[in-house]
Amino acid sequence: MNTLLAILAFSNPLEHVVEQPLLTFRINSVNVVFSNHMLMILVAAALLLIFLPLAARQKSLVPRGLRNFFEAICALIREEMVRPALGEHTDRYISYIWTTFFFILTCNLLGMVPSDSIIRLLSLNHLKNLGGTATANIWVTGTLAGCSFFVIHVSGIRRQGLWHYLKNFIPRVPWPLIPMMYILEMIGAVVKPFALAIRLFANMLAGHTVIAALLGIVIAGRNYSLWTATVLGCTALSLLELLVAVIQAYIFTFLTAMFIATAVQPEH
Repeated sequence: MNTLLAILAFSNPLEHVVEQPLLTFRINSVNVVFSNHMLMILVAAALLLIFLPLAARQKSLVPRGLRNFFEAICALIREEMVRPALGEHTDRYISYIWTTFFFILTCNLLGMVPSDSIIRLLSLNHLKNLGGTATANIWVTGTLAGCSFFVIHVSGIRRQGLWHYLKNFIPRVPWPLIPMMYILEMIGAVVKPFALAIRLFANMLAGHTVIAALLGIVIAGRNYSLWTATVLGCTALSLLELLVAVIQAYIFTFLTAMFIATAVQPEH
């Protein structure tokens, strides 16, 4: 027991939040770093590749269990979120939107699991940093936003043609203001998808940082009444973070669907 307490006492709660290198290797004289966030991305992808096909293979006429769970979420996203915006184009983009939602949600929820601390305790401090919140990394959320940026604008160009797509950025304002407003509209078209990255990154990082700070008080403090209050506070914040994990996945997906709808049917 003393060994376990010592491991907790000397651990840094922020290690669960920030990116930590696990392996470093060279490819053609280039150093490649494999981090804990990259590991969690692979874990999230593996879980989705395992459980989603298992749910889809169930052949019962009435969905039950895992299939019922995923089917209800997919139907809600398609009918209540995407179809009102995309209409007849819904089926063309729903696969990407489903994939985005489930991947972000899985990464968010995996970040709620203290896998790093559990593995560290079980291995008596020999295995470290095998966990973390991938969506608390701006490079991860930026890559997700980049994928949405590509889908949004390529879809608009394929639907309308390059000239008509760029022409739709011209706002209905008095003609002397058109050049300035056109430039602002173009900047907005680039910035809006990446605002998704900042929103997701900031929300996931902030919540975990607050919880890590409170856990630091528990680890360093010796006042048992303070321990109890802090643990209760961390529990309440963890429940709030669980809600935030779902909401942020929903917001990222919802705004992506709205931006795609704006690109493929600007008349609406």
